[in-house]
Amino acid sequence: MKQDYQVVQETGGSPIKMWTKGVAVEPEAQQQLLQTARMPFIYKHLAVMPDVHVGKGSTIGSVIPTRGAIIPAAVGVDIGCGMMAARTTLTAADLPDNLSALRSAIEAAVPHGRTPGARDRGSWHQPPATVDAAWVRLQPAFTTLMQKYPRLKNTNNYKHLGTLGTGNHFIEVCLDEADRVWFMLHSGSRGVGNAIGNLFIELAQADMRQHIANLPNRELAYFEEGSQHFDDYVEAVGWAQDYARQNRMVMMEHVVAAARRVIAKPFSADVEAVNCHHNYVQQETHFGHQVLVTRKGAVAAHKGQLGIIPGSMGAKSFIVRGLGNEEAFCSCSHGAGRSMSRSEAKRRFSVADQVAATAHVECRKDAAVIDEIPMAYKDIDAVMLAQQSLVEVVHTLRQVVCVKG
Repeated sequence: MKQDYQVVQETGGSPIKMWTKGVAVEPEAQQQLLQTARMPFIYKHLAVMPDVHVGKGSTIGSVIPTRGAIIPAAVGVDIGCGMMAARTTLTAADLPDNLSALRSAIEAAVPHGRTPGARDRGSWHQPPATVDAAWVRLQPAFTTLMQKYPRLKNTNNYKHLGTLGTGNHFIEVCLDEADRVWFMLHSGSRGVGNAIGNLFIELAQADMRQHIANLPNRELAYFEEGSQHFDDYVEAVGWAQDYARQNRMVMMEHVVAAARRVIAKPFSADVEAVNCHHNYVQQETHFGHQVLVTRKGAVAAHKGQLGIIPGSMGAKSFIVRGLGNEEAFCSCSHGAGRSMSRSEAKRRFSVADQVAATAHVECRKDAAVIDEIPMAYKDIDAVMLAQQSLVEVVHTLRQVVCVKG
């Protein structure tokens, strides 16, 4: 197969293989990648996905394989953030003509957004039985974590389970190429994952305080394998990733229940289901060695493995099947990727622009969501074209309802 990636390398750093043909890469993102590539424990090379853009800690859209060390800020603070999609037995004809009632039902069923304080609207006030059942499975390991790190006690944990959050997190009702109805959602480990991420980033920087000036960037502070903090972080990040997966499953259950209250026709929603992380770390075998693979805004695409690549609000999304491309450490992009910052999007676009760009979608159309306008993201078609050797498209989805925090 013809090589479809570009190799970038500087003296003293590992190679960077970039699947970015036809997609713009900001100079700041490339500089950030070069800094990460200089870390001595990078295994073979970095793999860069076509949705690449600058991130906090490390570059979003990067796959960072390491041996003997782990970088908490590379995983980030939205640990286990990812996607879930479920195909239903419904078709477009089964949906009500006016979709506002369906959006309202979903918004009522899943806490979303954030209002700081005791009455945070993005948190449960009385968690339902579905949350209790999921928390029972998560609580024992969390209790162990709290005993080691009491700071984690005062976090949003139990009451954030089954909630959406803010920013680019969303719940959507979509139609595929055959007009079949899908539910799709995007969220992670919420407040408790953020607290775990920040705690261990601080610990890594504190552990390296005598050497941090020698790092290409202080955000690249790391734990060495064999250290207590390394083991504790692996345990904590694994728990947060489990929490994130459970969070999406509880939300999906509530979305389906909400839809059943609005849609008259009986249906099932587990015909084809995918639940995948895109901000996480796990141990994998590549090129004959056990390595830690950190995917920061990237999805696992092992051969035959299903994944989800969402477009922006108002653009197409894709259910994909991995091709198992080892050069990319069996990965693909996690979305379209931002083409500009949130502040730049708010400066450049108006509510009228947002209304026009989402005319075909039942969603919020106000100043608070302008930073999520489709034009603030890369062209999803160009992103998909650049990664043809990483995944094949199984379904193409277009959203008809979108709920944002």
